[in-house]
Amino acid sequence: MRIKLVSVLVDDQEKALQFYTNVLGFIKKTEIPMGEHRWLTVVSKEEQDGTEIVLEPMGFPPAQTYQKALFDAGIPLTAFQVDDIEAEYRRLSSQGVSFSMKPTPMGTTTLAVFADTCGNHIQIYQIS
Repeated sequence: MRIKLVSVLVDDQEKALQFYTNVLGFIKKTEIPMGEHRWLTVVSKEEQDGTEIVLEPMGFPPAQTYQKALFDAGIPLTAFQVDDIEAEYRRLSSQGVSFSMKPTPMGTTTLAVFADTCGNHIQIYQIS
């Protein structure tokens, strides 16, 4: 058993694609039209055959409720590992990314949390 796909709920697939590629630096891997939505995935530039993030449209009302509840509570939907969290924080901040938590040491890990413009808080972390 392997993890190949993870979903990130998004309120707008095109806006999400632009944010996850142009701002975060992922690359588009798959785009297949599926009616009004698309099967749309992005991957890390460093691991192009690694786990894909599905930019999952929220056509299911309970998904909208779940996403809003997480966001309102400040809980990240998912987390991405970075090599240098301070550099990543500066890079993303300079592009207008809104952080609800600046890089904060937590034991052997440093965490930061930002809004992805698509309805989610996303955590980045660096292991010391």
